[in-house]
Amino acid sequence: MMASVFRRFRLAGTLAALLSVSSLLYADPARFDLAGPKVDVHVTRAGKTLPIAQVPNLQPGDKIWLRADLPPTQSVHYLLVAVFLRGTTNPPPDNWFTEIQTWNKKVREEGVTITVPAEAQQVILFLAPETGGDFSTLRSAVRGRPGIFVRASQDLIESGFEQARIETYLAAIRRVPPDDAKGLAEHSDLLSRTLNLKPNADCFKRPVDTQSTCLTQAGNQTLLDDGHGQSVADALNDGSNSDLINQASYTRLAGGGNYSPYVGAIVDLIRITSTLHTAKYQYIPAIAFPDGDALNLRLNTPPSFNNPKSVIVIGLPAIQAAVPPPLRPTDPKDIACLLKPAVVLPVEGAPLVFATALAHDLVLHVDGPGGGTDIPVTPDAFRGGLVLAHTPTRKPLPLETSSELEATFEPTAEASPNTKSDTAATADGSHPVKTASTSLNSSTVTGTISGFWGFDPFKGPTIQLQDTPGKDWKLADSDLLIAGRENHLMLSSTGTACVDAISLDTASGKTVEAKWKPADKPATVDVTVPLKAIDPGALHLAIKQFGDAKDETVVARTYSEPARLTALELHSGDTTADLTGSSLDQVQQLTINNLVFIPAPPATPSNQDTATPAPAVTNSDTQLRLTLPPNSQAPKLRVGDHLNASFSLKDGRNLTLPVTVSPARPSVTLLNKNMGDSNSPIHLATQDDLPADQQLTFSLKSPVPFPRAGKIEITNADDSLHSTLSVSEGNLVLQNPHTLLATLDPLKAFGTSAFGPLRLRPVSPDGTTGDWLPLVTLVRLPTFTALRCPSDTTQPCTLTGSSLYLVDSIATDSTFTTPTTVPEGFVGTSLTLPRPAKTGFYLRLRDDPTATNTVTLPILPQAAASSPGTSASATNPKNLPKN
Repeated sequence: MMASVFRRFRLAGTLAALLSVSSLLYADPARFDLAGPKVDVHVTRAGKTLPIAQVPNLQPGDKIWLRADLPPTQSVHYLLVAVFLRGTTNPPPDNWFTEIQTWNKKVREEGVTITVPAEAQQVILFLAPETGGDFSTLRSAVRGRPGIFVRASQDLIESGFEQARIETYLAAIRRVPPDDAKGLAEHSDLLSRTLNLKPNADCFKRPVDTQSTCLTQAGNQTLLDDGHGQSVADALNDGSNSDLINQASYTRLAGGGNYSPYVGAIVDLIRITSTLHTAKYQYIPAIAFPDGDALNLRLNTPPSFNNPKSVIVIGLPAIQAAVPPPLRPTDPKDIACLLKPAVVLPVEGAPLVFATALAHDLVLHVDGPGGGTDIPVTPDAFRGGLVLAHTPTRKPLPLETSSELEATFEPTAEASPNTKSDTAATADGSHPVKTASTSLNSSTVTGTISGFWGFDPFKGPTIQLQDTPGKDWKLADSDLLIAGRENHLMLSSTGTACVDAISLDTASGKTVEAKWKPADKPATVDVTVPLKAIDPGALHLAIKQFGDAKDETVVARTYSEPARLTALELHSGDTTADLTGSSLDQVQQLTINNLVFIPAPPATPSNQDTATPAPAVTNSDTQLRLTLPPNSQAPKLRVGDHLNASFSLKDGRNLTLPVTVSPARPSVTLLNKNMGDSNSPIHLATQDDLPADQQLTFSLKSPVPFPRAGKIEITNADDSLHSTLSVSEGNLVLQNPHTLLATLDPLKAFGTSAFGPLRLRPVSPDGTTGDWLPLVTLVRLPTFTALRCPSDTTQPCTLTGSSLYLVDSIATDSTFTTPTTVPEGFVGTSLTLPRPAKTGFYLRLRDDPTATNTVTLPILPQAAASSPGTSASATNPKNLPKN
């Protein structure tokens, strides 16, 4: 591409100088759409004769047979002059000019044969109307300025090649129905690749019914550089290439880069040939379209038979060594299946193979015992490659050698089915995905493209081929199929190129077609499995292959959405590990270095509402604590060890997660606690309950020196209450490096609405936290002012006070046989209860209804009858007092 651009700049000055020669240059050049005369040509070399359509190059000694195919009614005699050239600076000798009188009967019937002389580099033909001095005039023009005709010869040949590519594209696109947008796009892509051109992408943005018209308009295709076509056309000894056609395609007159097959040669050839304008002749170029022996000429200007008469200039193939086509596989990794009804070998790199007849007698030589087999192939740009004339049949090999010998073929019109393997990859429920190494038996062979480029044999690329259906189908990796979404899985086999279709049969009996494509890994296909409407369970993948009447089957299993593991926290010295992620309820166990951890028992309402120990985390869908069995010793894991954690899910799947052993977490034990003295008549039943209006002093023990920057964190179960104690705040004192004294003021830390169990844990300066320890249950106490009873002991007593809504119930016996229950939202100031013993009565607090506390109050005489509706009683405990 860069060389072509350089040549275009190099020639800019030459073109600018030629622009001023003739007024003809100022008009837009016409298209090459005028049918010109026909010249029959064939070439003989070493006793072999080829039509001109199959001759890419000439060589010294070649015999060229010429005959102008003019109609019997031709009224003007045409003189056919053949001229051999030998470069831009070396005029040809007189004996390199051959004069052929086309009106001569013998010439018209038998033609004329000329021989390519040594040192010749180009050959050019002139068709000139007969006039006095015609031959000498043409000879004088060529000898006077040979470089003009050298360049014209090159450009005419290259222009013919490029126009052949364009017209092949146009003819092929017209084969697609105009309303088939998908077909237009697919075949346009195949044609673009094989012919090395770029269609106008805007055509595909138009309405469907106008796309075909747009694509088949001249000028809507951009030719990409084809170095092979240029080298075939170029015969200069110094290797230079005028590249006039490409230069013209970038000029304003030619449309600024959109190459038209009718413009490229005109701009330059008219400029060149107009400089040779004489009183007798003017020169007009002709582009040749070879068809067998015939050179069908197209002109852009009607010939003139008045002075100056028109001389038609025709280029013949360059005289040079053969330049074989640089065919290459479209994708070297692709494997072609020889069992398909129609086999296309995708190749590219040589547009002239598809646009001309220069490459002929092409075959695919399939390697095998006995020298292999040759199968004829035909270039077909419409289908994107070389099409096999027929498919081969595989000869059965002896069983004892079938795994070692390659296939042998016999050409036939139809492929016969082959016996397939009776084994299939399976997967059981507990271990749903099994992978295996690639089988040593391969279904692939190789084949090489060969044929003739003109007279010369050439050898093309080697293609990978598959000659038998793939066997030993299995799941290629451990990808899981998740129900409810689209999945991808990899299937491997001894060969995958002959896959025709893949479908899946579900447990419910439903069959679903699956999309698939070759994977990057050899002998593997990537299957898109649609499972959006399929429940978890077993399914069967059916692989239909060309050449195999029976489907291969692979068993797989679908699962629900798996647990997603985000991180595992494992500290040295711990018997537990904390896992975060999602869907963690699927985790059954964790294994690390032969240590088996199981999910810790979840916290229950009974132990959450009391001060009993609770797990370090509350197991949920997103976090899970796993623990070693009870009484297990802490594993000896070193800080910084990189381990592999293996998780077993409840449905049999296994997941892994890397984990690094973290430093030991801080640890403390509760030594003692003191709540101070209280003047309240309420005597709490347990030291685990702390009145909310009292300070708590407690002591802790750390097995290692507690850092001065460490903290003690105190919260309730849902973290709605939170406080920290630290040395810097003054509420944490280090008695010694291992013993801590802490003070908690609940009212100051949490406010008047704080209640319920509190817990604590140590926190290292780096934020590492230890296990939670139960501390106390925070309770709020009502105020009892008096207990008054009537003289009649059968009558109830009245208990007065404030904040009675903090009472759950009161009773005269510890079993609360006939309790007085205080309803929620109670705002009264008195309660009734049967006459208690002198030792007091029993109380259950709303903040800790599990503890049975005692209340000691003196019994005072009843002053007056209680007003109806102002107290809760044992006989009507749910009665709210009237205000």
